[in-house]
Amino acid sequence: MTRRERPVLVYDGDCGFCTTSVRFLERRVPVDATIVAFQFADLGALGTTAERAEREVLWVDRSGRVSGGAEAIGLLLTDAGGVWRVPGVLLRTVPVSWAARAVYRLVANNRHRMPGGTAACMLPAAGRPGAAGPVVRQD
Repeated sequence: MTRRERPVLVYDGDCGFCTTSVRFLERRVPVDATIVAFQFADLGALGTTAERAEREVLWVDRSGRVSGGAEAIGLLLTDAGGVWRVPGVLLRTVPVSWAARAVYRLVANNRHRMPGGTAACMLPAAGRPGAAGPVVRQD
């Protein structure tokens, strides 16, 4: 694993809900991380794949360890420190972590229905508007 100066938060830049959530974090949570949409990230260098990044938000820590979903949010909050450290640690502590994973999965699976969500949030990346690749006509 490669040692990094700053952790990296990777999110789905095509998803309105995800983008709105990240913008909230940028305004409210004093985390010193690189924040990048997976569509513009070198996922191989980060140690992950597009399939995983489509499914969940990712946190790549300074040592290169990749965490996803509710655990990623907990690590981000812990890294921010201050008052954010408490909910960050709680999100990663049993039994709260079990509930956090379930709630994260529920939200992730329904993000197209969430405020700021769009139809693009529910499609696999290859099927999203503007995605590269062949267009299949169904006449």
